[in-house]
Amino acid sequence: MKNLIKSFAVLALIFSLTSCDDDNDNGASQQTIAEIAISNPDFSTLVTALQRTNLAGALDGNGQFTVFAPTNAAFDTFFASLGSNVNVNNVPEATLRNVLLNHVISGEVKSGAIATGYVSTLSPISAEANAPTISMFIRKDGANVFINGGTATTGVRVTTADVDASNGVIHVVNAVIGIPTVVDHALANPNFSSLVSALTSEGQPDFVTILSGTGPFTVFAPTNAAFTALTPELQTLGVTLTPSLLTTVLQYHVVSGRILSSSLTPAAITVTPLAGGTWSVSTTGGAKITDGQNRVTNIVTNRKNKRNNRNKTQHKTSHNSQVADISSDDCKLVLPLYSFLFGPLVS
Repeated sequence: MKNLIKSFAVLALIFSLTSCDDDNDNGASQQTIAEIAISNPDFSTLVTALQRTNLAGALDGNGQFTVFAPTNAAFDTFFASLGSNVNVNNVPEATLRNVLLNHVISGEVKSGAIATGYVSTLSPISAEANAPTISMFIRKDGANVFINGGTATTGVRVTTADVDASNGVIHVVNAVIGIPTVVDHALANPNFSSLVSALTSEGQPDFVTILSGTGPFTVFAPTNAAFTALTPELQTLGVTLTPSLLTTVLQYHVVSGRILSSSLTPAAITVTPLAGGTWSVSTTGGAKITDGQNRVTNIVTNRKNKRNNRNKTQHKTSHNSQVADISSDDCKLVLPLYSFLFGPLVS
């Protein structure tokens, strides 16, 4: 009997060791992001692009990434939008590289962990050393994931989620994610719908062209909540918001140059907006702005990405002073505000 028990014990040990070996083999055999792309013929254009820009090796390594991977059809549409006869082999390499990096975020983010908000891609806003990276606005609607203003019928959306890889995860998208401008960010985020309406309202200059022009500049963008609070405050002040005054107020939220969150200090920094006058921004007692009427506006953040706090933000309440930036092309930045700034012309 003792010999029989010993025999069973030895068999159990052998089975246990074999099972562990099988598990290790399965883990070792899991493909990398690059290998998955290479093995799927619908990603052949993506693979060519990665190889041409020397990014394939990065996605074949040990880091953890989330890749929003466009299909061949998505790339065909994208190249056609750039002009006739443009393809993956002749589009400028720098442009192609930045676009590809705009589809990658650091760390593995499965669809169940995705939430509405901003994340940082790996695409830098400029060639400067340590430049901030482009922000991506993700909107989650049930199980659906939309990117930079995409909807069920237009723009960029995830068509297949959670293609697991040894070094991260792939989410297949139906379109190439273009490099967003400041205007694109405003249009993409439903929390800026009132701002978009104001910028494009009758009697306003062509703000779309202005904000799409050569930067750099920083936009301190009032949210829908700020617009809701604006009307009763103006009534209290006895101010009628004419188209001309609205132009001045909107210009008061645009500053030439880049004001990065990392540059904010407890000591007040004085800035000059496009409308003239000055106001100050500091981090004393929380990130805040003091405008020309000595009104204090909090800059607050609801972060969606753990990688850094430079490039993504959604200002919602007045209780969080952790500031970040929404980065777009040409060194343009957006910092949404909980309330309006009033210049010296509003009295």
